[in-house]
Amino acid sequence: MVRLSKISLALLLVTGGLAGCASQPVRYQGLASAAQLTANPKDKVGHVPFVYAASNTDWSQYSAFLLDPVLIYSGPDGQFGNVSDEDKRALASYIQEQFAGALKAKFAAATTPSANTLRIRVTLTGVEANVPILGTVSKVVPAGAVMNTVQTARDKQGLLSGSVSYAVEIYDSTSNRLLRAYISKQYPWAVNVFASFGPLDAARAGIRMGADDLVLQLGRSPS
Repeated sequence: MVRLSKISLALLLVTGGLAGCASQPVRYQGLASAAQLTANPKDKVGHVPFVYAASNTDWSQYSAFLLDPVLIYSGPDGQFGNVSDEDKRALASYIQEQFAGALKAKFAAATTPSANTLRIRVTLTGVEANVPILGTVSKVVPAGAVMNTVQTARDKQGLLSGSVSYAVEIYDSTSNRLLRAYISKQYPWAVNVFASFGPLDAARAGIRMGADDLVLQLGRSPS
């Protein structure tokens, strides 16, 4: 029994080491803002690796938002692995719900363009699913828990844990001028056991974190 436990743990840690080579978002060429996106020198951990910011944007003049229906990226450089179309649609709907909720805490929800209204487009560009069972086990066995604690301290992805990647493009709703765009990868804290149970639980947790991050990107603090 002890020998089998040691072998299982060794296999877990080897697999975890391989999972550490998680995919990183790219500058997805099918995005309208792709040509304007540049590497983000302020990003140290990979959450927002590419960004564009128009000069002299006065965010304080905007008090309302229009959130376009969330898109699912279809370009060849998308990063969905074996995630099904059904799961992609479910996550796109979850983005719509969570991002709208976070925005409504700080902005009025508009129905038509106006001078004080932002138009926001979100595109789901990639998903990494949790590894069933092993992802949860890695957070509770001693060696895995230590490694995940280190990952949390570094704000890095957990062992055998999933993530979500997406693009956000923010426009002035009347002029359609691009004000800001960025690509983001979000995932829960590596020690978050509750985000490891279902295959898409980490992606959903990342979406909730991304919703708060969007509000920050607009110069507001989330509630």
